Amino acid sequence: MTMHPSLQRAFAQKQALKVISGLTNFDADRVAAVVKAADRGGATFVDIAADVELVQLSKQLTQLPICVSAVDPALFVEAVAAGADLIEIGNFDAFYAQGRRFEAAEVIELTRQTRALLPNITLSVTVPHILELDQQVQLAEELVKLGADLIQTEGGTSSQPTHAGTLGLIEKAAPTLAATHAISRAVSVPVLCASGLSNVTAPMAIAAGAAGIGVGSAINKLNNEIAMIAVVRSLVEAMTVVRTGVSA
Repeated sequence: MTMHPSLQRAFAQKQALKVISGLTNFDADRVAAVVKAADRGGATFVDIAADVELVQLSKQLTQLPICVSAVDPALFVEAVAAGADLIEIGNFDAFYAQGRRFEAAEVIELTRQTRALLPNITLSVTVPHILELDQQVQLAEELVKLGADLIQTEGGTSSQPTHAGTLGLIEKAAPTLAATHAISRAVSVPVLCASGLSNVTAPMAIAAGAAGIGVGSAINKLNNEIAMIAVVRSLVEAMTVVRTGVSA
């Protein structure tokens, strides 16, 4: 497996920023807006639904690496043929509201099937936050053995912040930060901390052991392209402060 060079650099420097348009977002205009904001704001890569037309659209809008997300391994094959640079099993957040759970056994089986279909593509797998923390660590270790090149954490949908402002942002990020801290110490591959993050908690994710962060709703819920770009830039700057120790 050869990872895209710009991704490899970003993970090595603990600076990777993935902008997520949403696993269930097939609205071409909305996806295009997110991709353009990621490109202009300085993100490292974008994550879109595993859909051939969305991949083709994204490739026209940006030279950033394109990650595609799905929970059906068959969808990856056509998306990769269309030009996707890497694949992600997960971004499960969209399913929890529907009452759909992903247990360890299912994630392991999805990983096996995906690796059988696509043995050489860069593969990221999300570890479900519904598992206890020790089970998340166990699953992450198993996924790496099965060929996962990246592990992604989550947890934003399970947190219930009780405060406004900065404290609320930290409460929202707590589950994914905890998972990142535990998993990054157990596996040798990069860990991407995602779900419920903001420019306040992005530096905490890196400090917890993440090699990068994934952010979706903080960007894709906005309807203004300038505002979307501004959020991406603020995340890039927040992570730069961690690395350099000085404000950008």
